[in-house]
Amino acid sequence: MDVTTHELPVPGAKLYYELRGSGPLMLLIGCPMEAMFFGAMADALGADHTVVTYDPRGISHSIVDDLDAPVTPDVHAGDLHAVIAAVGDGPADVFGSSGGAVNGLALAARHPEDVRTLVAHEPPLSCFLPDAADVDAGVDAIVGTYRTDGAGAAFGRFLALCGFDLPDGEAPPMPPNPYQEQNDRHFFLNLIRPTTRYRPDADALRKAGPRVVIGAGADSGRQLAARTARATAAAIGVPLVEFAGDHGGFLGEPEPFLATLRGVLA
Repeated sequence: MDVTTHELPVPGAKLYYELRGSGPLMLLIGCPMEAMFFGAMADALGADHTVVTYDPRGISHSIVDDLDAPVTPDVHAGDLHAVIAAVGDGPADVFGSSGGAVNGLALAARHPEDVRTLVAHEPPLSCFLPDAADVDAGVDAIVGTYRTDGAGAAFGRFLALCGFDLPDGEAPPMPPNPYQEQNDRHFFLNLIRPTTRYRPDADALRKAGPRVVIGAGADSGRQLAARTARATAAAIGVPLVEFAGDHGGFLGEPEPFLATLRGVLA
């Protein structure tokens, strides 16, 4: 499928996004996951949607002016609002994964006119958990580990907190990425705490108008992001929908995952 690439100046950053397909507008967003991870899903949805994928500010092709500034979900919501305005043809259906789900909740609360349906898959929000203080302390320890021992050890600790089994204590190697060092630094120093400690505006989400659905993986069990998904759906008072696979189900179980997503959007 043909893909066009675009750059959009916004306050404090320049955003990179991709467009493919035709039809109603659909955004596929992650954080820190960038556009390339959504390529197969975007191709499938591009058969009947105009699909936007993007690199969040500070990740890969999307550059920021201040490399040391924390980036909150509300800032990401402003970026997404700008992208939707630049593309036109809103409101959009929005699928957000992980940190992208958190940013999607911020977008729906702050710019409800932009969103038709939001599917927020496993937003990692600590605020609604009974053990939120323990989770926040675990995140602080991850950031400390990054500062003292580097990205590999920090990712190992991060994945352990999330509930993945890592017998060697470190994250598995990632595919080569020329932006990896930049992305790791931005994630651990500028993204992870503002994302996990964000508290969505539940009243705005109930009253604003967009349809909001929280997703959880059928294979996620008691993993942290599945627990936060269930707690968020209950706290906001929106439906919880089970999707195939685990936290990254759209990558590991793409066909049944996409079938469920299409059913929700319909």
